[in-house]
Amino acid sequence: MITRFAPSPTGPLHLGHAFSALTAFDMAQAAGGTFLLRIEDIDQSRCRPEWEAQIFDDLLWLGLRWPEPVMRQSARLPTYHAALIRLWDMGLLYPCTCARRDIAAALGAPQEGAMGPDGPVYPGTCRDKPRPPVLPSDAVLRLDMGRAVAGLGPLGFEETGENAGWHRVDPAALPATVGDVVLARRGMGTSYHLSVVVDDAAQGITHVVRGADLQEATQIHVLLQAVLGLPRPIYHHHRLIRDDQGKRLAKRDDARALATYRAEGRSPKDICLMVGL
Repeated sequence: MITRFAPSPTGPLHLGHAFSALTAFDMAQAAGGTFLLRIEDIDQSRCRPEWEAQIFDDLLWLGLRWPEPVMRQSARLPTYHAALIRLWDMGLLYPCTCARRDIAAALGAPQEGAMGPDGPVYPGTCRDKPRPPVLPSDAVLRLDMGRAVAGLGPLGFEETGENAGWHRVDPAALPATVGDVVLARRGMGTSYHLSVVVDDAAQGITHVVRGADLQEATQIHVLLQAVLGLPRPIYHHHRLIRDDQGKRLAKRDDARALATYRAEGRSPKDICLMVGL
């Protein structure tokens, strides 16, 4: 078993991060496996070295250990570019020039407005425009979902934990329910969906441990794995840690940051009790 915790250094780790990291670490330890740390820093406009240093400090304080060196997505842009070229050559990508206001205006029609894992399903405004002869650089690139699912049989993934079992994915439904998701953002050269699939395969992740808020996105990842010929891990989507009002914790909620609890003299055991471990 190989699990991973993959935070973005855009703010302090909070109780929800601690729960996810500890869950992944404990699963690997119980199976005699390996726990990996991966830094998801593709959004260089928001990532900060001080937040990355804090991630390491907090996780070590919790008692977690991992092999070095740690994978950083910012060092893997050529790998993501290679995956994009492959999808482009397969005819599955197209550049998109739509601004958010354009998409909102297009979705104003009564028959539009379906919601997918990334928000409103893209109406396909740029899908049928002429494609340039080569993959454009520093452009928004979308997956042509209709082309991607053509000819694919039933897909699915195995889940452990509270939602244990086999979860079926119907490829034919994805164009309407998910739409043409973004696989490369301007200024990043990739996106979460593409990088997480490529990185999990590169690291040999056998069990993806993450919050239940990402379970709906798994159908996108399963599709990309099938199209790119990548192995499919087992998924474990755990419960979310929420505040007193039932809202999911965010990095801006400093009151529940691990650093705040540490400054108050709390122990790693206290953190485990707070998150129900």
